[in-house]
This record gives sequence, structure tokens and C-alpha cells, in this order.
Amino acid sequence: MSVHTSLSEPINALVWMGGLNFENVALAAPQLQPGESLVRITTASICGSDRHTVTGRRKQACPSVLGHEGVGIVEQTRNPLLVPGQRVTFSVTAPCMSCDRCEMGCTAKCRNLLKTGHEPFNGDWSLSGTYASHIVLRAHQPVAVVPDTLEDVPASIASCAGGTVMAALEKVCHHVGSLAGKRLLVVGCGMLGLLAVDVAIQAGAVVTAIDPNPQRCAWAQSLGAMVYTPAEYTANPCSIDVSCEFSGSAQGVDSCISVLDIGGLAVLGGSVATSPDISVNPEWLVRGLRHIVGVHNYEPRHLEQALDFLSRSTIDWESITAGPISLAEVPHAFDPTDALRIIVSV
Repeated sequence: MSVHTSLSEPINALVWMGGLNFENVALAAPQLQPGESLVRITTASICGSDRHTVTGRRKQACPSVLGHEGVGIVEQTRNPLLVPGQRVTFSVTAPCMSCDRCEMGCTAKCRNLLKTGHEPFNGDWSLSGTYASHIVLRAHQPVAVVPDTLEDVPASIASCAGGTVMAALEKVCHHVGSLAGKRLLVVGCGMLGLLAVDVAIQAGAVVTAIDPNPQRCAWAQSLGAMVYTPAEYTANPCSIDVSCEFSGSAQGVDSCISVLDIGGLAVLGGSVATSPDISVNPEWLVRGLRHIVGVHNYEPRHLEQALDFLSRSTIDWESITAGPISLAEVPHAFDPTDALRIIVSV
């Protein structure tokens, strides 16, 4: 079914040209293909991975429209599950739903995967990112309607950090069942780590959190975690049932693995850039019935789960975010900051 409405405003995109160089580009309204939607962005957030992109730590298509966390209003749609006027958020992934991986339920690693905020501006998906007035959502790209009770800022976090944390903790719960009473270690208290702390504390886990940043430690402590800097933490063997690594540091990965008790699980979610090798003793792993798994991207159900949890999160969003800033200010917002996200009001 095809549904169209007139646009509320012109389409403008902040196109990343490399480094800290951006250009504001005006575009004509796109011709939507079956299953696609045009969404007017209301709120976006600057994720740490975009910082890695502009500083050269992470490679991606250039020029492109960055930004993969956001929320907005459906203006035009050829998706029969959506109608204009709905407030939605969307997955960071757009799978094909026809390859062998998609058919086995692993859409996060689709063989033909496209990603929000990662595609070339001169390609088939120019409006792929949230640093723009509008974004085109692809056919088969998971979309979730945002509850009226959930504000834009936490809703925007669901797109990347929220869904990823739900995927990581699904691995945990499949392994240990209930989190109640489990000893859980979170390494790295950025947005993903802080969300993991919040989820685990609410589920009754005994949570230890590690981060070198005192402010991040304070945020984790305010949620109920025992907190340490890496220098303060003693990695005692067999002291942890489950560990979640979100820092991406070799020391953090080693800490998450070395503390596991018999039958313990380490979930690695932070090592998404080039990382040094680590050493694991196979006998220790086998005799201890220990497990190490990786998590990257997520499945459609995790986006819905993230919105559900964010509706009852105890995180103080005003204290951990900065802004809002305008779209025009985004090129100047990549300096180091304690804020876990800079909010962009579009």
C-alpha cells in the first residue's frame, strides 16, 4: 500500500566530507520504493562511533550522512505497517531478508547488509543518516513506534546502544537464566555499559562496574553498582558469573575473561575497531566450562525490547547528555566531552 503526504519542510542533509569537514546539502524529495518510508528527524544523538569516524579511527564511506541514533515522524511511507504521523525509531541495520543468514534469523550479519549512517551519499541510499532533516528507511529495516510516554532523547538511544545492550543481555539470560543474585561485571561505563548496569540492577544482579572516568563511575554508582577504576580493581579468579565488556580495550577484555567462575560467560561488545590479540588458556576455558561470545548489531526484537526498557530506565538523561544543539552545530561537536551523548535537535 502506498501512502503519501506533503512534506512539512525542505530536505537538508549535513554531508560528511572527511575529517571535520561537513557540507549542508539541499535535496529533492526522494521517490520511495516499496517498503520504504521518509521520516522527518526530530532528535538525533552523536554516538561515540561517529567520533571514531571523523577522527579517522574507523573507516567508512565518504562522503556520507553520518548519525545512526534518532527518532522522528513518518511523513511519507510505502510500508504497510506504518502511517504518516507516527513517531518512530529504527534499527541501525537494514537487512535484505532473503540471504541464508537472514533466513536463519541472523539479520544483524546479513550478506547484503546496509547500515544507518554508514552508506555513501552518492549511492542508492543518500539519506541514510540522522544528521539531516529527513531519513529514508529501507524496506525490511526494523522500525518501532515510540510510546507517547517515552521522550525523544532516550528513544533515540534505542537505535544503537539500546538494541545492542538488549542483544548482549539476551545472551546472558540464555546462559544463566535469571539475573537475580548473579555476580555481574560491566567493563566500560559509556552509554552501553551504563544501560547494562541499569538493566542488571533492576533484574536483581550484584553489579560491579569499571571505568577510568570518575564521572562515569559516579553515574554507574548512582544506579546501584559497586564501582572501581581499572587501577583500583583486583581481578580475582572465579569471582564473577557473567561479564560484559563495552570498553573495547585489551585490558578490559582480559579482565572480563580472567575473573569468570566455573561455567561463567563473558560477552564482548566493545571491540568494534582494530584491537590487539589476547591470550586465553584453552585448558582453563574447557575444564572450567567457560564461554566467550561476541555481540555486534542486533535483531529486530531487541529494538522493541530497548524501547520497553528505556520507558522504565532510572538513568538521569539530563546529567549524562549535553545539548541540545542544532544541526548546523554538529561539525563543532566532536571535541572530547564527559557527556555520553550530544543531543541534536533537528
